[in-house]
Formats: sequence, structure tokens, C-alpha cells
Amino acid sequence: MLNKHQKYDDEALLNKFYQSQEKYWLGVLLERYTLLLLGVCMKYLKNEQDAQDAVQQVFYKVLNELSKTKVNYFKSWIYTITRNHCLMLLRAGKNLILEEIEVEFSPQAEEYSQEKILEKEKLFEYMESALIELNVEQQTCITLFYLNNKSYNEIAEDTGYTMTQVKSHIQNGKRNLKNLIEKMQEKNG
Repeated sequence: MLNKHQKYDDEALLNKFYQSQEKYWLGVLLERYTLLLLGVCMKYLKNEQDAQDAVQQVFYKVLNELSKTKVNYFKSWIYTITRNHCLMLLRAGKNLILEEIEVEFSPQAEEYSQEKILEKEKLFEYMESALIELNVEQQTCITLFYLNNKSYNEIAEDTGYTMTQVKSHIQNGKRNLKNLIEKMQEKNG
């Protein structure tokens, strides 16, 4: 299937899907990224079967999301979706891989009680959930800037956004993340 449609770039395939709503075009696009997504999932999950399962779950999520969401830069969008999915699996305890939590010890060692560590972990969970609720542009820019340590210029090059758009997406994304996290904290008291 891939060779037959190699002449189409990601944007053309997305446009064909948006115009026709035929999942065939998404299949062509997803096939193109299967190995990349498997690599991302292996990096986080460290288990081939878990990684393959995660890729299938991401495909399902993509099929649902693209019907509701307009995506301009598919590669960075699907990478972000995949990475976030893997992190949620790890945090939800669906995988036995535990990364060592480093805690800096200071003279006030009691500050780092089990309760404080759990509070920080809960905050990370809220942040992860809130990140997924941002629009695609904000999510992409926030992820590239804060999690991938990319500069404004690099983000502009990777996404095709102008420098002003990158700065705006990051600023608005930070504000929206903060608001979403506060709402989650209030709700879960």
C-alpha cells in the first residue's frame, strides 16, 4: 500500500481523509509511521509486545481524534500522541518499568516525605492529562520546548509555525496548562 501512495506527502493524505472521511487514507498514513511509532514505544516501554500493543492503541486513538481534530503537522502530532500514551501507561502502572526518582536531600530532609513525593507525582499526572487537553498547536510547541528542549527557532523549523506563533502557542499553552491543572486539583481536592 505504501509504495502505491509514496507520491503523496502527509498533508496530501490528511487532506484526502478530511475531504472523503475514508479511513483508507489514514491507513496509508499510519503505515508510513508504524516503525517510527514502534521505536518510540520501545524506547519508553522496553518490551516489544507492550510496544506493539501501544502502537495499536495509538492507531485507535488517531482514528478517533482525526475525525474531530484538524492536524497540520502529522509527524510531530503523532509523535506527541505516542509519547504521551507511553508515559500514561508507565504512570498508570500498566508496565513494571520504574524509573528511579531522584530527590535532592537538603538540611530539611523531612520536606521530602513520602507524602510530598506522592503530591509531586499527582501533579505530574495532572500535567500529563492537561497537556493532552490542549489544542494540537499548543501541545506540540509546549512538548518541543519543555520536554524536548528545543529552541523557538528549532520549533519554528520543525513545525512550520512563525516565531510569533511559536511564542504565542507556548505562552497560551502554559496559561491553559496552569488553569487545567488548578481545575483538576480543585476537583480532586
